[in-house]
Amino acid sequence: MCGIAGRYNFSSGAPVQGELLKRMCDLLAHRGPDGEGIYQKANLGLGHRRLAVIDLTEAAKQPMVRANGRFVITYNGEIYNFQELRRNLEGLGHRFYSDSDTEVVLVAYQEYGTKCVEHFRGMFAFGIWDEREQRLFLARDRVGQKPLYYWVDQDGISFVSEPKAFFADPNFNPEVNKEAISHYLTYQYVPAPWSAFLGVQKLPPAHVLIVQKDQIHLERYWKLSYSTTFSGSCEEAQEELLAKLKEATKLQLISDVSLGAFLSGGIDSSVIVALMSELGVPRIKTFSIGFEAQAYNELPYAKLVAQQYDTDHHELVVTPNATEIFQKLVWFYNEPFADSSAIPTLYLSEMTQRHVTVALNGDGSDENLLGYDRYVASLYGRWYDRFPKSLRDMIEWGTQFLPAASKSKTILSRLKRFVAVLSETPERRYGYWMCHFDPVMKQHLCTEEFLQDSGKRDSFELLADAFQSSDAKDFLSRLLDVDVNTYLPDDLLVKVDIASMAHGLEARSPFLDHHVMEFCAALPSSMKLKGGDKKYVLKQAVKSLLPNKILNRPKMGFGVPLDLWFRKDLREMAYDLLLSSRAVQRGYFHTHVVETMLDEHVSGANNWHYRLWNLLMLELWHRAYIDGDRELIITGRNGNASKSMT
Repeated sequence: MCGIAGRYNFSSGAPVQGELLKRMCDLLAHRGPDGEGIYQKANLGLGHRRLAVIDLTEAAKQPMVRANGRFVITYNGEIYNFQELRRNLEGLGHRFYSDSDTEVVLVAYQEYGTKCVEHFRGMFAFGIWDEREQRLFLARDRVGQKPLYYWVDQDGISFVSEPKAFFADPNFNPEVNKEAISHYLTYQYVPAPWSAFLGVQKLPPAHVLIVQKDQIHLERYWKLSYSTTFSGSCEEAQEELLAKLKEATKLQLISDVSLGAFLSGGIDSSVIVALMSELGVPRIKTFSIGFEAQAYNELPYAKLVAQQYDTDHHELVVTPNATEIFQKLVWFYNEPFADSSAIPTLYLSEMTQRHVTVALNGDGSDENLLGYDRYVASLYGRWYDRFPKSLRDMIEWGTQFLPAASKSKTILSRLKRFVAVLSETPERRYGYWMCHFDPVMKQHLCTEEFLQDSGKRDSFELLADAFQSSDAKDFLSRLLDVDVNTYLPDDLLVKVDIASMAHGLEARSPFLDHHVMEFCAALPSSMKLKGGDKKYVLKQAVKSLLPNKILNRPKMGFGVPLDLWFRKDLREMAYDLLLSSRAVQRGYFHTHVVETMLDEHVSGANNWHYRLWNLLMLELWHRAYIDGDRELIITGRNGNASKSMT
């Protein structure tokens, strides 16, 4: 795991300055605390910050050079099958000078060219320079576990692990991409390929970018397919799923540094701990955090699994200081990011890194195996479509008398939210159930000027595009395909990558091994969701490994008590920031609408906490990255990014 940066000037007469690369890498120091390196040659420069995990010697230092200087790489990630690939490449006559996976990536490029990515099993983002071909090759892993941003100006292209590193370049002028902000308001994250900064783009997952002279070519090399169906029995599916997951876990145990696991008390992380134990990992170090509010506390469940497998268990009950966590959130996440589970993930990563450098987790299980309530709701919605119109009209008329959908999480209020959008197409229903601000709410909240500047594009079209590109045969599989291409890489994986790398911790996810994902994609939906039982095939596969209390407990989100914060700890701050003259002068939102949301939430008339958090994180990002003193941004470290944040 590392931080990478690079600059390629289209004109060979414009050299890349080493000081620029050094400043870019300094802003990524948290991603690689174990070392740094710079490579320069004429109009090409690569930079690297190292978190040493495989081959801790100087032989694995980056940027790494091969073939008398023809090939140079700066690389972030782990290739879990690198030992097998190395043997294959040695059989083709290649020699190796380190024990690192970095060298395997570079030699694979030397042998296979731009098709090398098809041989990798892991998570990665890298840049390779080919001196003979005068080619810069950028690549990102299949699912998007590792980030890569790029910025093209008239003179060349720069790329980085995190966009804050662009601030090191005096030619970079940070401006707001209002179209991206509009999508952020809908989804709580900025979806790829957009970024919050005008002119900066994310390289999408499973894509490569090839740059030669001033020509740039973007190409997709992999897409998860749902077109084939597993033909065996459910029992055979259980056996094969467990075998594939165990193999992926075994591969991800390869490390030259200390290793442990996140343990939330849910089925997914518990399965990984169980498999690590079966694979012979002695006294696994496990890590859990909890909250005083019992609705958000999973520690008792995590302890059950820790006791069963006799792990070296570490837990922490946190009482988050809302105002103190803001600086870390805004500084490390680079863009507006309103998934509040980033807060406990930051705390968990910080605690874990005190004991280990690598931690396995259960991420990706829900997106592989229909693990969210919204999948069940979508299934019920399809059943509802079959009702006679007269019955549907009667149900929709009756739900107007139920409590406001946003006021609570009671069954009745959830029912109202469910029925409220059933007149929409199934694809748009899913958008309503996924979003923070739906199209109607955005029209009410946003000024005409902002709507005009952001292009007036309905953000639900992004989901529609994902639905259209899916090859899945049934609707539930299409939902998984949509989430694998949107929510998973742009929210969940961003959250974990940033939170873990903020503390120099590597997070690994066996459920995201592409062999596991391809097998899960082939399983029929009826094996994943049986009645209302989510992840059925996984639960059956691991029922001998986990306590019944873990297998049968309802899913608990990894969240924080935002609703209470906005009525207490955050109340004054939220009013001050969201109704400040600076916020008003941006011209994004109607002030009276924001004020009404605050008043209704504080009084208990409505629960607007997720939407208020969305607006608050946007305002704080603006103050840090757009309004702030540029020098304070550049010199900010470890959460102290900018005085303008307060």
